[in-house]
Amino acid sequence: MQERIRAFVLSTLAEMNYDTDGVTGDTDLGPAGLDLESLALAELSVQVEDEFGIKFDLDELETTALMTLDQFTADVARRVAAGSATAATAGSAA
Repeated sequence: MQERIRAFVLSTLAEMNYDTDGVTGDTDLGPAGLDLESLALAELSVQVEDEFGIKFDLDELETTALMTLDQFTADVARRVAAGSATAATAGSAA
């Protein structure tokens, strides 16, 4: 799942006109790496939310800017898994 998320994030960043050549899992999303500003982080978050059915809080954008690509994709994968587990639990309770 994390590889699928990584591919989606890189594709989305390329569509947003960010140069993703040479980007590795250790590349920071914020100023020390891709240099995504708050508006770009918000756009990326919305795209990820729509694609994977998760939600980010607005106050999480600052934390996201400090993450590497691998940290971000791991966080998204964890949220997807947690959402799936919650949905499965709710479905079995019905």
